[in-house]
Amino acid sequence: MTGLKERIERSGITFTWIAKKLGITREGLYNKLQGKSEFKASEIGVLIDVLQLTPSEQQRYFFTNECE
Repeated sequence: MTGLKERIERSGITFTWIAKKLGITREGLYNKLQGKSEFKASEIGVLIDVLQLTPSEQQRYFFTNECE
């Protein structure tokens, strides 16, 4: 999830709010951001909408094998 955590921080939206929007706990969100578990397709869709991610950001954050 290269840079996704930083992208969320720059957005001004809290991790707690995003976790609630995704239907997971804040700890669950952190686990996903750290690569301990994977985002579901529905969660990716929510993040794309909430953060207004560009196609290149979507590719970088969700569809690469790189980890932070």
